[in-house]
Amino acid sequence: MSAPEHLALAEQGKRAALRGDHPGALQQYRRAIQLVVKTRAPEVFFRHYLEASLESLELLGALDEVLSYCHKAVAHYQQNPPPNQLAKLDLASIYQRQGVVLLKRGERILAKDSFELALKWASAAEGQLELSRLLLTWLVKGLTISPERVLREQHRLHYFSVRTDALR
Repeated sequence: MSAPEHLALAEQGKRAALRGDHPGALQQYRRAIQLVVKTRAPEVFFRHYLEASLESLELLGALDEVLSYCHKAVAHYQQNPPPNQLAKLDLASIYQRQGVVLLKRGERILAKDSFELALKWASAAEGQLELSRLLLTWLVKGLTISPERVLREQHRLHYFSVRTDALR
C-alpha cells in the first residue's frame, strides 16, 4: 500500500523548508492539511503539518502570524482544558513557541511569562522543554538575548521538527 498523498506533499514541503524555500514549503503543507481534512485522516497528521507550517512561518519572520496562532490555541485550551498528558504537552509547546516569538520581538516580560507557563504545563505532562528552561534562565539573569542567539539555541536543542535527520 502506498503512502497517503498528504504524506508525500508534506515530505515535499519539508524538503523545500530544508532548502530554505519556506514559501514553497508552506504551499505544500497547506495542500497536505487540506487533504487531511478532506479525507478525515487522523488528527496527528493535521497537527504535524500545522507544526511544520508554524516553523516555516517563524523562519520567514512572520512572527505576528505565529503569535496569532498561539493566542488562538491558548484560548481553545482555556475553553477546553487539556484532558490528557499529550494535550498538556501540546499546550506547553504552544506557550514555548509563544515565548520564543515574543523574545524575538523583544517583549522580554511577556516572553518570561510564556516560558514559565510552558514549564508549568510541561511539568504537569511529565515532559521537559529545555529551550524554555534555558531562555527563562537567561531572562531572569537579565542577559541580552538576540534573535540570532535564540535561533542558534532552537537548532541546538531540536526545537524544529523539520530537520534533515527527521526526513523519511
